[in-house]
Amino acid sequence: MVVFSAFTLSSFFLKNVLTVPIAKSFKKGKKSILVSKIVFLVVLIISSFGHFSHAETNRQQGGHKVGADDTGLAMVKNSSIAIEGQVSLEQNHHSEEVQEEHGQHAAVWSVIPFVLLLLMIATGPLFYEHFWHKNYPVVAVALATLVVFYYIILLQNAHAPVHALAEYVQFIALLASLYIASGGIMINVDRKATPAANVILLIIGAVISNLIGTTGASMLLIRPFIRLNRDKIKAYHIVFFVFIVSNIGGSLTPIGDPPLFLGFLKGIPFFWTLTHNILPWIFALALLSFVFYLFDRKNNRESQSSDDPTNTYSGKISITGAKNFLWLAIVIGSVFLDPNVIEWVPAIHYDGQKFSFVREMIMLSVAFLSYKFASNKAIQGNEFSFEPIREVAFIFIGIFGTMMPALELVGNFAASPEGAKLINHNTLYWGTGILSGFLDNAPTYINFLTAALASQGGEIGQIAQVTQFAEGGVFENSVINLKAISIAAVFFGAFTYIGNGPNFMVKSIAEQIGIRMPSFFGYIIRYSLVILMPLLFLVWLVFFALQ
Repeated sequence: MVVFSAFTLSSFFLKNVLTVPIAKSFKKGKKSILVSKIVFLVVLIISSFGHFSHAETNRQQGGHKVGADDTGLAMVKNSSIAIEGQVSLEQNHHSEEVQEEHGQHAAVWSVIPFVLLLLMIATGPLFYEHFWHKNYPVVAVALATLVVFYYIILLQNAHAPVHALAEYVQFIALLASLYIASGGIMINVDRKATPAANVILLIIGAVISNLIGTTGASMLLIRPFIRLNRDKIKAYHIVFFVFIVSNIGGSLTPIGDPPLFLGFLKGIPFFWTLTHNILPWIFALALLSFVFYLFDRKNNRESQSSDDPTNTYSGKISITGAKNFLWLAIVIGSVFLDPNVIEWVPAIHYDGQKFSFVREMIMLSVAFLSYKFASNKAIQGNEFSFEPIREVAFIFIGIFGTMMPALELVGNFAASPEGAKLINHNTLYWGTGILSGFLDNAPTYINFLTAALASQGGEIGQIAQVTQFAEGGVFENSVINLKAISIAAVFFGAFTYIGNGPNFMVKSIAEQIGIRMPSFFGYIIRYSLVILMPLLFLVWLVFFALQ
């Protein structure tokens, strides 16, 4: 029954999210579907081969005992309420025994596919738009497969690809379920879109992000926000939504953003983030809201001449498809079904790690059922389609597959004696932040937390030590160091479209509705460097440099 259910849900996901875009990338539909299935099966077979060959080696050696230093490359993402929190990425203490067990380390040149993918994401829509939109699924899967082959065949390391695959499944299950379930909820705000009204909605979104995660809040509110501003919507509306709701807003609870949930699972007290992040959160939101207000007031004045003076507004908020809130609640609740925390939750055991599958089945079930029984009025009113989640699914196949060498190199240096000498709250802030903007902010958070602990003799695998690190008094400057890592991982996640899962999803939804969004580099140059970077500098100056 479990196998049948998994097959049914996977078929729904493959049909609606993965198979169709590859099919459109070729001229002959039947042949393309066959190619897409072959590619998907190749990835699974490669991972399975690595798993069974690894298991056979262990059997011949009489088994392998896994300690705190051997938890390896368990990577966790999400985008949002951190489904990734169940599998931690730990690269602390790379001993010779671990290196022999998991194969050789990646070479520096192996980051080329990752860099190439980022460049194509940035330049494709600008310079070869037709080719990119037609073939990005093939490009992303091909580059990811190339790196997987490199790890398994040349490095004799199936460990990292298996963890990357698990991380991706966890990530996309959360994102897809939230996207599809929220697509059946149509929230309509019947009032005039004033700068003040927009700021209030963004602040509400920032608060909600701490209750249902940045991904959940983004998927729930992006469409109402666009509808409210339908007569004067501009790209900056979406960018500030990404800044405030999809990233910085979720800084106060472990539910808010994936890195914070990871820290909670490792031993950081639940209310630590609220206690220590509240002032930077208020500071950042106040400045961003003020800047957005100035932008929106200018745009509002320019568009007033086109307003219909006969329009009347009731000021009411109506909700169609409210039953889908139940599906969202199921998704949010299932996040905590972590076999690494709750012993009785069934898990897939691999290399001393526990991987969840019950949670992912629940989430994919929600995706299927919430769409099947959704209100047609809400689906049509939201102009719902699978295209945004398809784009995210394929782009992040490429990102998760190709960024393995980059994460490994960063983790190796952070845990090295040379890297440990550089550790203080200033370097932790900028190091964690910059890398979180271009890599996955969840494993980046864990890498730097691991390095910060290791620099003072602590271990990320010891919950008591992580708790002591958060509370202070045992490790030197540990509280401000952890604060720097936490704030940077969340705030800098807004720096690029790929810094945090909701970013790319919000962009895709906006483009699907018809809003012209800036390119990858355009987003960085026009908004991140001009607006976000000065804010991040001020946050560092006020809360870290002057401390």
